[in-house]
Amino acid sequence: MTDLTCEIAGLALRSPVLAASGCAGTGRELAKFEPLDSFGAVITRSVTLQARAGRPTPRLVETPSGLLNAIGIPGPGIDGFLADELPWLVDHGATVVASIAAGDAADYGRLAQRLRQVRDIAGIEVNLSSPLVPRGRLPFSAEPGPAAAVVQAVRRSTSSSVPVFAKLSGDVGDVVAVGRACVQAGADGLSLINAMRAMSVDVDLTRPALGSGSGGLSGPAIRPVALRAVWETARELPKTTIVASGGIRSGRDALEMLLAGASAVALGSVLIADPSAGRRVSAELAELMDSRGAKSIGELIGLAHLGWEVDS
Repeated sequence: MTDLTCEIAGLALRSPVLAASGCAGTGRELAKFEPLDSFGAVITRSVTLQARAGRPTPRLVETPSGLLNAIGIPGPGIDGFLADELPWLVDHGATVVASIAAGDAADYGRLAQRLRQVRDIAGIEVNLSSPLVPRGRLPFSAEPGPAAAVVQAVRRSTSSSVPVFAKLSGDVGDVVAVGRACVQAGADGLSLINAMRAMSVDVDLTRPALGSGSGGLSGPAIRPVALRAVWETARELPKTTIVASGGIRSGRDALEMLLAGASAVALGSVLIADPSAGRRVSAELAELMDSRGAKSIGELIGLAHLGWEVDS
């Protein structure tokens, strides 16, 4: 019988298929269509120190093979998350990985400190592509130094038993260099990749389609970029746990990421169109594994690298 259980940075999961940050909402929205325990873990929408209203509307725009968003990380802040959202997720069977976002390394550390004694947090994902800076720039994920400083602040404030994952952007010149700096600073794993900066113009209104001008592109359009980031990172940092995200919509997409070196995958924009995608993708992945005689996820991770090299 095909075994979908897996381990990411010491965290045992029932499935390698996770719900990506923000795309499960608070959990309440997704649970109407799919039991939350059908996911290996639910990565929360990014939690901030203070409550936030988010960016101006429109916040979502469809594009060919993708979805543009400029949500702006709305939410009740850390107090509201701990009082309301986290207990509800736990009561409904979710394994919770908390995503955190802030404007500087010190605030990232403060968020991690608030979560330190919370036993229901299985892991922390550090959103290094946080838009909580002027004009939505990405200073933390763009360069190794700032990324490492944030991860170090979080790792120092987090229990050693709780894995820390650094979520990186695909909008960088050398994602491997940034990933390496994060691992050296204490990250237990990397999440690759976040939405990529992009925009759309409404030709009828002759203005940007998103209320904030530009936003992040997700969906199938960025899957080859995400796959390249996973492949290169797994090749250069073979002992690093990778959670892949970016346009994954099927079991075949998930298998491709595993073969490239990911240990798990996170579903994002597909959950908006197909809220039951978690269970479907897991079933499709199990079927593909069975057809290939693979009994466990571990047999597949990085398999595409074995015996492969670029011709000189």
